[in-house]
Amino acid sequence: MSSVQRTVSVFHSQGIHARPAALFVQVASRFASRVIVRKGRKSVDGKSIMGLLTLAAKQDSRVSIVVDGPDAREALEQLCRLLTEPLPETSCPIRRPR
Repeated sequence: MSSVQRTVSVFHSQGIHARPAALFVQVASRFASRVIVRKGRKSVDGKSIMGLLTLAAKQDSRVSIVVDGPDAREALEQLCRLLTEPLPETSCPIRRPR
């Protein structure tokens, strides 16, 4: 098994709030690898939205992503992009009342 790690600065103006945390968990859950996210002394499961929210990571916070498993490198790349680049647009259009 392969283990990889990278420390990144959170790009999002509101930090790791509900939407980026949910997207992070969705992407992390696609991989067989174990994902751990660390901020300071706190470590949480990267596949747990509640865990990510408890990090209270604000914009420019430094977090480390540790991925361990058969698809670790690909998972790490995708997860780092989620925290360091603008979020993808939602695919859910705004619905207007009829």
